[in-house]
Amino acid sequence: MDISRRRLIGAAGVTGAALGLFSAGLSSGSAWAAPRYEDDPYRLGVASGDPAADGFVLWTRLAPDPLAVDSRGGMPERKVAVEWQVATDERFRHVVRHGRAWAVPELAHSVHAEVHGLRPGREYFYRFRTGGAISPVGRARTAPAPHGHGGWASDVSFAFASCQCWYEGFYTAYRHMANEDLDFVAFLGDYLYEGGVGANAGVRDMRLDPSYQRETYTLAEYRNRYALTKLDADLQAAHAAFAWIVTWDDHEIENNWASDIAQVDKDGFPDDDIAAFRARKARAAQAYYEHQPLRLPQKPRGDRMRLYRRLNFGSALDLHVLDTRSYRDDQVGGDGTKPGYDKERREKSRTMLGAQQERWLLNGAGRSHATWNVLANQTLVSQVDQDPNPDVLSSGLDMWDGYTAARDRLLTGFYQRGVNNPVVITGDIHRSVVSDLRFDFDNPKSPTVGTEFAGTSISSGKDGAAMDKVGRDWMTEGVNPHLKWHNAQRGYTRVRLNHRELRADYRVLPFVTKPDAPVETAASFVVQAGRPGAQQL
Repeated sequence: MDISRRRLIGAAGVTGAALGLFSAGLSSGSAWAAPRYEDDPYRLGVASGDPAADGFVLWTRLAPDPLAVDSRGGMPERKVAVEWQVATDERFRHVVRHGRAWAVPELAHSVHAEVHGLRPGREYFYRFRTGGAISPVGRARTAPAPHGHGGWASDVSFAFASCQCWYEGFYTAYRHMANEDLDFVAFLGDYLYEGGVGANAGVRDMRLDPSYQRETYTLAEYRNRYALTKLDADLQAAHAAFAWIVTWDDHEIENNWASDIAQVDKDGFPDDDIAAFRARKARAAQAYYEHQPLRLPQKPRGDRMRLYRRLNFGSALDLHVLDTRSYRDDQVGGDGTKPGYDKERREKSRTMLGAQQERWLLNGAGRSHATWNVLANQTLVSQVDQDPNPDVLSSGLDMWDGYTAARDRLLTGFYQRGVNNPVVITGDIHRSVVSDLRFDFDNPKSPTVGTEFAGTSISSGKDGAAMDKVGRDWMTEGVNPHLKWHNAQRGYTRVRLNHRELRADYRVLPFVTKPDAPVETAASFVVQAGRPGAQQL
C-alpha cells in the first residue's frame, strides 16, 4: 500500500495525536533522519495489547534482518521515528488517532505506542510507517466502558493459550485462532524456551547459527530467540487479529526459576549465585518487554518487572493477570529431586504470589462488581495426586500443590470476601484439565469455591493424544474426584461469557509436528453465574 506522508499524518477526521513512548533524550544514538531499508523492517509483525475502554498499546520492532547474530536486527545504532495511525476502517479512510514514537537501539528498535481517546467497545485498525515502509494492518478492540456503558458490555469472547515451543511444533493453532471471533487473547506464559533449538531446529528442519544451539543467557541470545519465534506467520496473524494480554512463566528466563533463585544446577550455570541470576533475569526481562505489546508500567527496572495487573471489561469481566514466578518461595525438595518434602510444602509461611500481590489480588477481587472474576494464572491451582497408588504421594512441587498454604489463603479469601464467580485459567502443564476448586480437595463433599480451566500447549510436547498415561493416572476413579475432564492434545481454549454463564470450548489439533492440521472442539463446559463448578455440555 503506497500512500503519501501527507495522507498518513494529515488525514481528515483526525481528532488528536499522542506522543511516543520515548523522547529523543532517552537514547544515546543520533536520529536517522531519512531511513531506507534493504528489506521489510516489519518482518516480526505488529501487535496490540492490554485493551482499555479508551485505547490499547501498539507494538512493532524494526528488524529488516531479524536473526542477525549481533541481535540488532539489521538496524544501525541510531534512533528512528516511527509514525502510527488508528482508524475505524481497514482502508484508513477515517483516521481517528495518530502519533509518533521513537524506536531506539537501547530497546532493539521496538515501539510501544500507548493510544488513548478511543471509544469503548469498538473495533479499530492500526498500522505503522517509517521512511517509505508501511507495516501490515492490525486490528484491536477497546474494552467496554465501566458499568456496561457503551458497546460490547455483557458479552465477552477471548481465547487463552500458553507454551509455544518453536522447535517442537508448528503454530497452526494460531492460524485457526486468528479466524475466531474474539475480543482479545490471554497468553499465560512460556512464549519461548530457553534451551538450544537443536542442530536442525527440531520439526522446523532449519540450519541456524551455532548461537541458537545453546541455552539463552545473553541479551543478544534472548532477543534472537524472540525474533526466531515471532517470524512465524501464524503467530503474527494471531497477534495482528486481536489485542493480547501477556504474562510470563518460567521458560522466558529459565526452567522452574523462583524469585531470585535459579533452577537446580542442570545447565552449567550455578544456582547459588543470586547476583548472576538477577543479571540474567534483567537481560531476559528487557528482551521480553522489547518483544511484547506491554504498557510503560510493565517496562522492567533491572531484573524487576511488574506483570501482575487488572483489566476491566465492563460489568461482565475483571481479568486479574498474575505473576506466579517473581515473588514465590523456592520449590521444596530440590525441585522434586530430594525425598521428604510433604511437611515442607505445607508450611504456612510459604507463598506463591508474594504478600503484596496476594493482597492486591484478594482485595481487588473482593471489591469487584463484575459478574466474573477470571485469574490469568500460570501453574495448576487444583490439587492433583499424580500417582493412583494410595501409598505413594506424588505432587507437582512447581505448581500450587507445592504451596498448599498459599492455595488455602487464595480459596478461603475468595469465599470470605464473597468474590463474584471466580474462574482460573491456567497454562504450563501441556494438557487440558477442568476442575472444581474446593476448600478441601480431600473431601468430595467440601464446598466448591470456583472453577479452573487449564489449557494445553500450542506446540510444547509435540503431538500429544486425547489420553495418555499421565491422564489415566490423574483420572483414575477416586484419586482426584474434583477433576472433570482431561485431554493431552495441542491447541487453545475459547471462552465466551455474559451475565448468565461462562462457556469454555477446548479447541484441539490432531498433530503439530507437521503443518496444516485441522481443528475441532474436543469438549465444551459451562459455568452458571452464582453456581461454581463446571458442567460438560
